[in-house]
Amino acid sequence: MQNLEARQQAERRGKRSETIAAMFLIVKGYRILGRRVRTHAGEIDLIARAPSGLICFIEVKQRADLRAAAESVIPRQQARIARAASLYLAKRPALARKGVRFDIVAVGPFPRHFRDAFRADDWRRGAA
Repeated sequence: MQNLEARQQAERRGKRSETIAAMFLIVKGYRILGRRVRTHAGEIDLIARAPSGLICFIEVKQRADLRAAAESVIPRQQARIARAASLYLAKRPALARKGVRFDIVAVGPFPRHFRDAFRADDWRRGAA
């Protein structure tokens, strides 16, 4: 029973953090294209179009230390996000032509946006 409660609380915190991140990005001029987008490879927290037109796949992390939040997206998770993004774009080739970026929004006392936080091929170098 305690485990279920803890998971439900974590789920609520995650949704709250994603809402904060989405609002933060909207204020910066981003257009949210998707929230909690599920693919066979996994879930993408946020997908947004940057003011420049790039399509951004955004991982949201909540931590007291914002730098630690950004660094907590390990190569295995980067690979999962990149695979999920590839599946998402395969069904939307027009979006893929606009260019792609992988960002992290760390939510703590204040949100912080880490643009171009990793590349789709970075995880391969870490695994080699």
